[in-house]
Amino acid sequence: MHDTTFPAAQAANISTARRHDAPLGARTYSTDQAAAALHVRPQTLRAALCRDGAYYGVRPVKRINRMLAWPADAIDALARGEAA
Repeated sequence: MHDTTFPAAQAANISTARRHDAPLGARTYSTDQAAAALHVRPQTLRAALCRDGAYYGVRPVKRINRMLAWPADAIDALARGEAA
């Protein structure tokens, strides 16, 4: 006999640090959304991340789908001219 447990039930037993479907703790922007909020091209954010590891101190989280999730509160602070 094999295990007939559904994947969602199995995921509930895995710690959130290892789960890929665990939500991010805070509101985030995609690279395109962050770039629009800062009035720069998305490639500007990607280039700064590659070159410096951050964009003016803001470091995104790389999601499991390889997309970047930029912290919205830090991006909004940069857009207002505040230090991140």
